[in-house]
Amino acid sequence: MKARIVVTLKTGVLDPQGKAIEAALKSFGIQEISGVRQGKVFDLEIASEDREQAEATLKAACEKLLANIVVENYTVEIA
Repeated sequence: MKARIVVTLKTGVLDPQGKAIEAALKSFGIQEISGVRQGKVFDLEIASEDREQAEATLKAACEKLLANIVVENYTVEIA
């Protein structure tokens, strides 16, 4: 079973990397971008036929390693 986890900063958390990307885009002449928030994407394969169990396993992975739940949100998508 394939899954995608998207990790993003929570609203209100400063994003210096996003600001740096925004500034770099402007330096390349791309002026229409008015804001950038960066995040992480994880594509995983999970050895489970049980969708609910797979989702629980993926959430545990997020909370233990993939996301800093103090400052980041995550979403789990199972294909």
